[in-house]
Amino acid sequence: MATTTAEIGVIGGSGFYSFLDDLDEVTVETPYGPPSDPIAVGTVAGRRVAFVPRHGRDHRYPPHKIPYRANLWALRSLGVRQVIAPSAVGSLTPAHGIGTLAVPDQLVDRTYGRIQTYYDEGAAIHVSFADPYCPTGRRTAVATAREAGWDPVDGGTLVVIEGPRFSTRAESQWYAAQGWTLVGMTGHPEAVLARELALCYTPMCLVTDLDAGIEEGEGVTMEEVFRVFAQNVDRLRTLVVRLIETLPADRSCPCPRTLDGMKLPIELP
Repeated sequence: MATTTAEIGVIGGSGFYSFLDDLDEVTVETPYGPPSDPIAVGTVAGRRVAFVPRHGRDHRYPPHKIPYRANLWALRSLGVRQVIAPSAVGSLTPAHGIGTLAVPDQLVDRTYGRIQTYYDEGAAIHVSFADPYCPTGRRTAVATAREAGWDPVDGGTLVVIEGPRFSTRAESQWYAAQGWTLVGMTGHPEAVLARELALCYTPMCLVTDLDAGIEEGEGVTMEEVFRVFAQNVDRLRTLVVRLIETLPADRSCPCPRTLDGMKLPIELP
C-alpha cells in the first residue's frame, strides 16, 4: 500500500497533469485491479491532490472499459475524501451552447454492462442516491466558477450513455424530450461508486458539442469534441485549481454519513 496521501482527488484528462507541483507517481493495488494509470500525487494551492487520468495516459480505455471501481478505490486508499470530476459532454438544449460550463444536480443512467457497485453481497446494502452529487461541492463549484468569470449553469440532468458511439438523432431527441440537459459517457458509475465509498463527488461538465438531435447536419464527431476541449482545457484547469483552493476542508455535507448504520460486506480502505 502506498504511503503517499492526498485529501482531494481529480479524475480527468491528460491535460490536467501540469497543475500538480512536486508530483509523485504512486502505484496503488486494489481488489478490483489496477486503476487507469499510476496515481499522480502533488500539491495544489497548499493542498495535497491525487490525479487519475480517467481514460489512461494514452487514452487507451473507452468509456465502457474504464476501471471505475479501481480508480475510486485507489483514491480513497490514498486518503482522498473529495473528488472533482471534469468531463466533456454534449448539450441537449440550445440554451447550453458550446463552451458552456455546467454543474448538474441530477443524473440518469442509460448504460448497460458496467459493474456499478462494490457491494455484491448483502441484501441490506442500499445506498441513497436521490441526489447524486455533493451539495457542498456543487455550491462551491458554481460560486468559484462565477468568481473566475464563467457563467456556469447551476443544475440540470446529465444522462450517461454506454458509448463509445454517439447518440442517434432519435435517442438525442428522446433525451431532450425528458427535460434532460446534458449527455456524456463517463459520469456513471463514477458518481455512484464515489457515494458507496462515502466520498464527496462534484462534476464539472464542459459542453463540447450539440448532440445529434439538437441541430441538423452531420452530428457530433470525435474531432469536434477534442478540438473544443483543447481550446478550453487551460481555462478549465485553472478553474479546477481555484476549486481545490476553495473546497471546505470540513465535510459538513451528508456524504460522509452515507454508510452509517450499514453492515458492509467489505472493509473500506
